[in-house]
Amino acid sequence: MRPQRSHLPASDALPIVTIGRRRIGPHQPIFIVAELSANHNQNYRQAVRILKTAKDAGADAVKIQTYTADTLTIDCNRRWFRIRGTLWQGRTLHDLYSEAYTPWEWQPRLQQEAQKLGLDFFSTPFDAMAVDFLEQMRVPVHKIASFELVDHALLRRVAATGKPIILSTGMATQAEIREAVLAIRATGNRRIILLKCTSAYPAEPKSMNLRTIPHMAKAFGCPVGLSDHTLGIAVPVAAVALGACVIEKHLTLSRAAGGPDAAFSLEPHEFREMVQAVRVAERALGRVSYAPTAQEGASRAFRRSLFVVRDMCAREHFTTENVRSIRPGHGLPPKHLAKVLGRCAVRKIARGTPLAWNLVGPVNAKTFVSPQTSR
Repeated sequence: MRPQRSHLPASDALPIVTIGRRRIGPHQPIFIVAELSANHNQNYRQAVRILKTAKDAGADAVKIQTYTADTLTIDCNRRWFRIRGTLWQGRTLHDLYSEAYTPWEWQPRLQQEAQKLGLDFFSTPFDAMAVDFLEQMRVPVHKIASFELVDHALLRRVAATGKPIILSTGMATQAEIREAVLAIRATGNRRIILLKCTSAYPAEPKSMNLRTIPHMAKAFGCPVGLSDHTLGIAVPVAAVALGACVIEKHLTLSRAAGGPDAAFSLEPHEFREMVQAVRVAERALGRVSYAPTAQEGASRAFRRSLFVVRDMCAREHFTTENVRSIRPGHGLPPKHLAKVLGRCAVRKIARGTPLAWNLVGPVNAKTFVSPQTSR
């Protein structure tokens, strides 16, 4: 088997996807999304408080989820419907989703609150009815959850709206991602943003495999971001350094308040710290440049250069005793030392003078005056 080739991100070749008035892709500001999810705990006022907190913390958008327990599953207690191996161990799917869903009658009102705050507002639909509902709200983008990536009928229905699509890829193989992308593009919709995701709650940093981000961007020709379920803020910052253009993270007012998603959500001060760190990281990325920056201009004076370190007479030869490479950097670059040695001074030179070519004479000077005989 041939080893898989490692790809560097060809970020400049990726398309720009516009969501509302925001451009997402190479050299654009990172699009930071606060996921409300179930952290409202079925309290509308708490949901509004989370929106305001997201704005204060520096988020660009808030995302919710549009489903009911009955649209996602059936009320059944058989073993296939009981959750195993996760945070929600032992519960039935219907029971969990009945607690976690966001009431549909809230959603237009939450959208209005978000718009007042200057936040983009969108949702994850889980069936065609939810897509129609969100289209009536005129959301600017649709999100597809990792678990629905394999539901091609839903993908085609969302793609047919012509809206941009943010597609999470947790649990998916490369082949499954390719099939999903092709299903969307077959409708003529090419406005796709992929999110690297690990569908574990919470996820361990070692499971994130963030080096997949630039590979995914090249493999599918899409901007790529991160849907993050780790604790803390380090993983999103690392993702930005690898080319992520979207960061999606759950936000709660307090993990102590509980709720289905609280354990892997950030509290307000943590979300704010994440946003600040992401903004620093995106500024630090800059562009490919080997030139000194404007800030480095003053520092160049502290480079080494060639200086006369002993008083010299006219026609005295330069040697390692009277010329050295020292700081500061006002003399000739040190690389010229070999060219200077053996040549002679054209005039008297005082100790501490930066060496310049107009002080350096030819090698074959007829007269040599040493410091001793010149006294």
